[in-house]
Amino acid sequence: MSTEQVLRNVPCPGCGCVCDDLSLRVAAGQLLEISPACPLAQDWFQRHWSSDGAVVKVDGRPSSLQEAVSAAAAIMHSADYPLVYGLSRSATRGQRAAVALAETVGAIVDTTASLCHGPSIVAIQEVGEITSTLGEIRNRADLVVFWGCNPAESHPRHAERYSVTGMGKHVPGGRDDRRIVMVGDERWVGSWQVDATGTQADSTIGIPPDSDFETLASLHAALVSGDDDLLSEPLRQLLSWMKSCRYGVVFFGLGLAKTPMWRDGEATQSGHNDVAALLRLVADLNAHTRFTARRLRMQGDVSGADSVLCWQTGYPFGVDLTRGHPRYNPGEFTANELLERGDVDACLILGAETIGDLTSAAREHLNRVPTILIDYPNAKPPTFVPRVQITTAVYGIHAPGTIYRMDNVPLSLRQLVPCDLPTDEAVLTSIEREYRR
Repeated sequence: MSTEQVLRNVPCPGCGCVCDDLSLRVAAGQLLEISPACPLAQDWFQRHWSSDGAVVKVDGRPSSLQEAVSAAAAIMHSADYPLVYGLSRSATRGQRAAVALAETVGAIVDTTASLCHGPSIVAIQEVGEITSTLGEIRNRADLVVFWGCNPAESHPRHAERYSVTGMGKHVPGGRDDRRIVMVGDERWVGSWQVDATGTQADSTIGIPPDSDFETLASLHAALVSGDDDLLSEPLRQLLSWMKSCRYGVVFFGLGLAKTPMWRDGEATQSGHNDVAALLRLVADLNAHTRFTARRLRMQGDVSGADSVLCWQTGYPFGVDLTRGHPRYNPGEFTANELLERGDVDACLILGAETIGDLTSAAREHLNRVPTILIDYPNAKPPTFVPRVQITTAVYGIHAPGTIYRMDNVPLSLRQLVPCDLPTDEAVLTSIEREYRR
């Protein structure tokens, strides 16, 4: 008798879309097929499905979990200025435990947002954000603008699920009822696509490199003054569409929110100013129609990491808890800059996937200090040598949990296969308990 079964309505933490309509065909504990097809979902589930790659090591040798926990607690005890970093591949419980540990040991806690949409968060703090859920966009948006992003590559099913081809209550024709515009660096935007099936935009607008602020400021000035004579014809047409649509949205990516923002304490790029200019434009468009903006978040639960940190400390990333109360200052208390300056003397990393995005100086210092790595089975090999390494269960495969979609809507993950691995919440709580002894 066949043991094959189909698991339906499975959420996928492979990217910030967290599509919750996947069907997984499983037999004898093995994953056979994933549908609908998505390269990010395929990679996520196939890579992490099995827990065979699990390790617990101290100084490069296999050890017991208790020995590894004790060694991790000892590292934290010996540190004067430790860093807790990552969190975006965890879930709410693990993120909460990471913040609790950071508070107990007196550490800085930072998320992967500081290496991607940190500038966007700073811009939102400066000027505010008019936004919406992805469901509202699917049901209402008749103008969709992608600015500084290639959704076909970064979020393959975004167009199908939320923004372009999906049929909505007020756009029953789906793609036929929507106008799609792509704006970005003129060197690349011509090769970008809306989705993996090759859907093309109605208009593609290339702008000179690093001219996002000037372009957005010109659009805003023309909107406020009513004089669009200084705009190029493509931008004049875009502004006309923005003012006349029933419901518009701008999805923006790292092509706009350029990182890094700081090097050696000095601003190096204007990503937060670019995003602020976009948010001001969107705010004033609401005098003409309903218009919103949304970040295209990358990692599966980086939005959840923002939310948990805000809930626990009042700040979304780059939080210093060394003085017994939270302090927030991007560029001073963010991971890359701390490591570049050589400030931290120990590091606990919760998911190492973005370590390769650190600068070479930051990575070099990471190799000089004792590190604790807590990561998923069969994760990509770290680019550093951890003193303590612990493999934990994967939320949404081996353990239940809650994560947040890119629009901050919480979704529940469930256990799909049995697993003996501890969750990161259990490991972090054990380290905190051992530290207190």
